[in-house]
Amino acid sequence: MNIGSMTLRLLLAVVLGGIIGIERETSHKPAGLRTNILICVSSAMMMILAELFSGKDGGGQEAMRVAAGVITGVGFLGAGAIIQARGTVHGLTTASVIWAVAGLGLAVGAGYYLISIVFTVMVVLILVLLRKIDQILLKRFEKNHPSVH
Repeated sequence: MNIGSMTLRLLLAVVLGGIIGIERETSHKPAGLRTNILICVSSAMMMILAELFSGKDGGGQEAMRVAAGVITGVGFLGAGAIIQARGTVHGLTTASVIWAVAGLGLAVGAGYYLISIVFTVMVVLILVLLRKIDQILLKRFEKNHPSVH
């Protein structure tokens, strides 16, 4: 792997993580643009390092060990996003996005560009479309179940 390939992977991680981050930022969510970019590009860097390490010692399992470590570590970030919400389920989508963006970064770092782009589009569509469906359903529920004051 050469410096051009590594740079391309990191830049693609910034762009794809940024696309998801912009959606979160415009939704006024705690993990926004910078957070998602940093998670994605950091995961990509870890995967690049794993490939570089594997090339040095010939071990094919190094990338899988690094990926497992990233996935585990990001779980703590996600848990923090939920705990910070004072024990409520508020923040669960943020935690899920953090986990998804870390996986995205691993895929980009491994050089799987096309599936990374497809995954990014899927995540953004899920976030945008399902938020709209949630809002419609919430309005219907509130209309049919008015609060008692």
